[in-house]
Amino acid sequence: MKKFMDEFKKFITKGNALDLAIGVIIGGAFGKIVNSLVADIIMPPIGMLLGKVDFNNLYLQLNKAVVSIPKGTPLSVAQEQGAVVVAYGSFLMAIINFLIIAFFIFLVVKGINKLRDLKKEDEVAAEPTTKVCPFCKTEIPLEATRCPNCTSQLD
Repeated sequence: MKKFMDEFKKFITKGNALDLAIGVIIGGAFGKIVNSLVADIIMPPIGMLLGKVDFNNLYLQLNKAVVSIPKGTPLSVAQEQGAVVVAYGSFLMAIINFLIIAFFIFLVVKGINKLRDLKKEDEVAAEPTTKVCPFCKTEIPLEATRCPNCTSQLD
C-alpha cells in the first residue's frame, strides 16, 4: 500500500497532472460562465423575438393519458406532477453552450498554434554563421576559404 501511495504522490505532483487539474477547474468555471451567458443574456432576447418563448420551459409531454397538465405549465411543475417529458428547450440551450465553448477552444488552439509557428520561424531564421574546420576541428566563419588556425585550404 505504501508503494502505491508513493507512486500516486509522484504522479499527482508531476507538472502534467497539476496542469490537467487546473485545466479542469478553469474549464468548469468557464462552463458556468457560458451557461449564464446563454441562459441569462443570449436566450432571453431570442425568446422575445420568437414571441416571448422561455427555452427553459419548452418540453414535450409523453404521458398525456396518465397525467393531465394544462398547456403552459412550467417544466419543473410538470415534472413534480409526474409528467414524463422531453425537455428539448434545455437541450437546445446545451447545444448553444457547447457551440460557444467549442468556438472559444478553437480560438485558444488557433492562438497557441500561431505562437508555435512564430517560434519555429525564429528557430529557422537563426541560420549558422560558423562552421568547423575539417582539419583542426576549430570553429571558423562560414565564408572562410582558409582556416586561420591551421592555414588549411577549405572548399
